[in-house]
Amino acid sequence: MAEIINMPRLSDTMEEGTVAKWFKKVGDKINEGDILAEIETDKATMEFESFNEGELLHIGIQEGGTAPVDTLLAIIGEKGEDISSLINGERSTSAVEESESTPESTSEKVSSTEQVFMPEGAELITMPRLSDTMEEGTVATWNKKVGDTVNEGDILAEIETDKATMEFESFYQGVLLYIGLQEGESAPVDSVLAVIGKEGTDVETVLAAHGSQTNSTSKAADKVVEKVETVVSAPEVKATAPVAAVSAPSTSTGRVIASPLAKKLAAEKGVNLNQVKGSGEHGRIIKRDIDNFQPQQGGFTQPFVPSGTESVTVIANSQMRKTIAKRLSASKFSAPHYYLGVEFDMDNAISFRTQYNGLPDTKISFNDIVVKASALALKQHPQVNAKWEDSQITQHHHVHVGVAVAVEDGLVVPVVKFTDELNLPQIGATVKDYAIRARDKKLTPAEMDGSTFTISNLGMFEIQEFTSIINQPNGAILSVGAIAQKPVVKNGNIVVGNTMKLTLACDHRVVDGATGAQFLQTLRGFVENPLTMLL
Repeated sequence: MAEIINMPRLSDTMEEGTVAKWFKKVGDKINEGDILAEIETDKATMEFESFNEGELLHIGIQEGGTAPVDTLLAIIGEKGEDISSLINGERSTSAVEESESTPESTSEKVSSTEQVFMPEGAELITMPRLSDTMEEGTVATWNKKVGDTVNEGDILAEIETDKATMEFESFYQGVLLYIGLQEGESAPVDSVLAVIGKEGTDVETVLAAHGSQTNSTSKAADKVVEKVETVVSAPEVKATAPVAAVSAPSTSTGRVIASPLAKKLAAEKGVNLNQVKGSGEHGRIIKRDIDNFQPQQGGFTQPFVPSGTESVTVIANSQMRKTIAKRLSASKFSAPHYYLGVEFDMDNAISFRTQYNGLPDTKISFNDIVVKASALALKQHPQVNAKWEDSQITQHHHVHVGVAVAVEDGLVVPVVKFTDELNLPQIGATVKDYAIRARDKKLTPAEMDGSTFTISNLGMFEIQEFTSIINQPNGAILSVGAIAQKPVVKNGNIVVGNTMKLTLACDHRVVDGATGAQFLQTLRGFVENPLTMLL
């Protein structure tokens, strides 16, 4: 009897999957344990094995196709078995597929989960999903150009996501026939990125075979590019002497053809695009043309701004900024925040750190002390080490502390896994390594995933006290201020003391006020008496 194989849920956050590669074709014999396909999830590309035996009768999602979890992936059964009712029944309940039972359906819109018949020897490459929150990507650099030979494993391009700039390697080999996005251009996930195939393949046929899906994603990409081009325009340049302009590529309307990134750099450097010769396809001006541009004698490269003239700097939103805006807005407006403020005596912590750093090859920071103390306190208060879900509250018994790190484009939160099991130098070394690689955009998605609690420290900027927005799905976040000297009362006497203010922001759906207060009491015990963390 035929068995329906649905798109599996291969990770806890997976909502849809992409078929990266089929290892079997219709008509092949399938044994239990055979690898059917490679499925790209929101976290990784994983092998999917069969739990059934028989013949592969139907493939519901072609290579490169994306569909939600539980969508029809394949049908396995006996040779010659009638499966029309299974296919038609599945499609009658799915909004993402259309009937293939009548000839008229071939002229209708082709969805991303239907069969796409590519010319033999051609592979359509789409914008990959390189992080769990990525919705669109920007091509930072192409490492190959049209006409180059591409081998499996070659780095095709560097893609800027909302979290990092990551290398994207090819899973195919052939000739790079087409590039769908130029350097600096952005497009949603699954938009056409490139075509790889045999030399001489008709690219138009490949794109046409991709059907209306290509048309819709191209329109979406055009809107993204058009928006950037509208925002980042070339500055007006006034010169006091005639300049022999270098002919720049332009349309019939006189608009200079340049990538959005080139226009942005030109605006920043005061370069007149009309004087730049493009080296891209069809004379398009790209980033390296602006980087290598040398002004001609007698011309000014800086825009003339008369006194009193209004001016602005417009910066196109990066993928990271867009994601920060989306995630923090969702957190602030969905989670009922409340705040608990405390002030800790840091005299013992200062003495403890001084003595600890007196050991050979050892150096810890106050942030390391707070991170370790928080991890130990969370082990005693799993109600704070928790997250809100629609039908339940999940309390974590492992502690993964996210440490907010400021980078040029915004903020990332690498995660120190099993923080309570690490000693202070190990925590310090891990956080330092994450901070360095975060600023170079070299963190992997796995290193920024899975936090159960977050700490944000602005003490190094002399910020005394502040509040943070909860990093969902965490139930709380701790804001740490600077250590300050001030008069304090000890044993009835006013003396000079060292204190530090901390603020715990809690999701009231998860953490009640008394629960948060008890956590801070435990945290106070560890921070004010750090020796207890070593016992």
